[in-house]
Amino acid sequence: MSDQPEQPVFSIEKIYVKDLSVEVPNAPQIFLETGAPEVSIQLQTNAGSVGDGLYEAAVTITVTAKAGDKVYFLVEAGQAGVFQIRNIPNQDMDPILAVACPNILYPYLRETVSDAVNRAGFPPVLLAPVNFEALYQQRMAAEQANTAGSGEVPIQ
Repeated sequence: MSDQPEQPVFSIEKIYVKDLSVEVPNAPQIFLETGAPEVSIQLQTNAGSVGDGLYEAAVTITVTAKAGDKVYFLVEAGQAGVFQIRNIPNQDMDPILAVACPNILYPYLRETVSDAVNRAGFPPVLLAPVNFEALYQQRMAAEQANTAGSGEVPIQ
């Protein structure tokens, strides 16, 4: 009888809102404005081990709506998950944590942001889909180009 390698394991243990902040600094006057604000978005991902075969991945977003120097709202949200990942080759771990896990978390983050903006008194912000694989490829290319090793390149 030969020893067969153990089957790969990938499962979602928990998905949760890790951080949520909503600011409407110019309320109530801002609700009297008639123009449409410009919305800017910053996105980051990170992941790390939290135990034997358990990893936390998180997608954090900052959504700012402003017209000129007047801020309508600012929403910061972090959606995270704990994933059980076992019997996966080391070279496959980074793509799983940087692409597969954020792809699972992002729909929850979109809902969290939309709900928070709506509860702040504004029409919901519908975030466009994100290609985490392309972001990962960009980060890998940037790291390879920077062989001097200045450190981590954040995903924006």
